[in-house]
Amino acid sequence: MLKGKTVVLAVTGSIAAYKIASLASTLKKLEADVHVLMTENAENFIHPITFETLTGNKCLIDTFDRNFQYSVEHVSLAKLADVVMIAPASANVIGKVANGIADDMLTTTVMACRCKKIVVPAMNTNMFVNPIVQDNLDKLRHFGYEVVDPATGYLACGDTGQGKMPEPKLLLEYILKEIQYEKDLAGKRVLVTAGPTQEAIDPVRFLTNHSTGKMGYALATVCMRRGADVTLVTGPTQTEKPKFVRMIPVRTAKQMFDAVTEHAGDQDIIIKAAAVADYRPKYQSDEKVKKQDGELAIEMERTDDILQYLGDHKKEGQYLCGFSMETEQMMENSRKKLKKKHLDMIVANNLKVEGAGFGGDTNVVTMITDDAEISLGKMTKEETAAHIISQILKEQEKRK
Repeated sequence: MLKGKTVVLAVTGSIAAYKIASLASTLKKLEADVHVLMTENAENFIHPITFETLTGNKCLIDTFDRNFQYSVEHVSLAKLADVVMIAPASANVIGKVANGIADDMLTTTVMACRCKKIVVPAMNTNMFVNPIVQDNLDKLRHFGYEVVDPATGYLACGDTGQGKMPEPKLLLEYILKEIQYEKDLAGKRVLVTAGPTQEAIDPVRFLTNHSTGKMGYALATVCMRRGADVTLVTGPTQTEKPKFVRMIPVRTAKQMFDAVTEHAGDQDIIIKAAAVADYRPKYQSDEKVKKQDGELAIEMERTDDILQYLGDHKKEGQYLCGFSMETEQMMENSRKKLKKKHLDMIVANNLKVEGAGFGGDTNVVTMITDDAEISLGKMTKEETAAHIISQILKEQEKRK
């Protein structure tokens, strides 16, 4: 995932330093080349050997250490870096960097880097809200640094408040956003729909389907990491929500129709991956429907066809991609849908194929356009999403 990418983790003197070992390990598993810089104070919280074991690279602390592989270590490493994350970032190091002070290996390397730099403050609440610290953080933002807001909770000092370093999983998301993909969607607005809808029978029961939203969420994530401004309209799911996208939660097909049509007009790409109910109960009971002898029949009515509406009202230059889940005659049914709904592409899969369908972490799809059919093998949903986006960009390039 991150093969060929160099990540520099700069660790300062904070009790949260131990958490960075987990981040370094995860990045290494994703095939990144990980280098760790430490201040001397950071050694009081975690030993350099820990990072050297996890990354396979020497942990750098002393600017004048002669046992290194580069002629000018901090400059050479700075040239290699694709992203630098200072985490945890103490008030001391934040102040130094904000005011141009470079007096150790960490600060000199950070100063020499021209790549994206992400700062993760971690300190006592009173220190964090101190106007001097806040002024220094504003300086860093002014100079292009990204500042991650600290979490709020119980701190090591015994206080409760803002100042906790976010968990490594969130810090990884910031790094992936920056370097996983080329920013070939920069400046593009993308709307993605995901998940199921729920159509109420009464206050207790509803009709729905097995969609978990994983495919749509993967598409939204990939678009975001490729630089797009992403709006995600999502039905109710238990799947972890993507970071750094605009979320619009809905429940019913009507709510999804309203949300999508409200935002569709200014989108460059629309990818409709949600599993929207085709029918809903015609009448919804205000009270719980009680069990009775005999059969129960529910009269149903059609819901609004979101994809048909989008196809009929497609803006000039807008690219519209739909999804088609079938259990038989996948290609024939999908091509009919492509034509009838005026789509640019439809992504088809068969629920009966191993590795495809709802709930799993993989998918097996065929991308269909007017003049092409491109089948993908069994892949993770994120890999599938990346191929879909790349194909959309190729199709858009043909139009120019």
